[in-house]
Amino acid sequence: MVTLDGYFEGEKKWDLDFHNLVWGRELEDFSLEQLKSAEFLIFGEVTYKGMMDYWQTATDEIAGFMNSIKKIVCSPTLISAEWNNTTIIKDAVPEIEILKQEGGGNLFVFGSGNLAQALINAKLFDEYRLVIVPVLLGNGNHSFKPGLNYQKLTLLEARSLSNGGVLLRYSPAIN
Repeated sequence: MVTLDGYFEGEKKWDLDFHNLVWGRELEDFSLEQLKSAEFLIFGEVTYKGMMDYWQTATDEIAGFMNSIKKIVCSPTLISAEWNNTTIIKDAVPEIEILKQEGGGNLFVFGSGNLAQALINAKLFDEYRLVIVPVLLGNGNHSFKPGLNYQKLTLLEARSLSNGGVLLRYSPAIN
């Protein structure tokens, strides 16, 4: 989820209150659909720790998927992974490239701005899925950081949500 002015979190880590503006049955159904098609969820270390802390104590249907699905945390320093079904990889780009070539299901990167940027620049994203939250946050942590390589995208889907959010799906354009 990203604000209209481009932030995925507020000024402080895990400042995500704006997510509640668009969360509802439509996004819950979409999230379950994604999780059911995923082979792995991929996180950077910071996002992994935050997601683990939240989902290990949650009890809804999505929590069941989040806690049972295979997860990868990309970290050159993490020694152990406490969350069920988690594998640590040290060198994200080459190891994710191998997983992508070998796998049969979708690999989803959640949050993890620095990791996402490295994977985007290595051309390892096949699709971008964003939910635009109708709010101007004014400051915080930008979803896309300076230093991304130029990449033209093709719109796959634009779905209006009943609460004012917009789900956007893009793929890299074929030149």
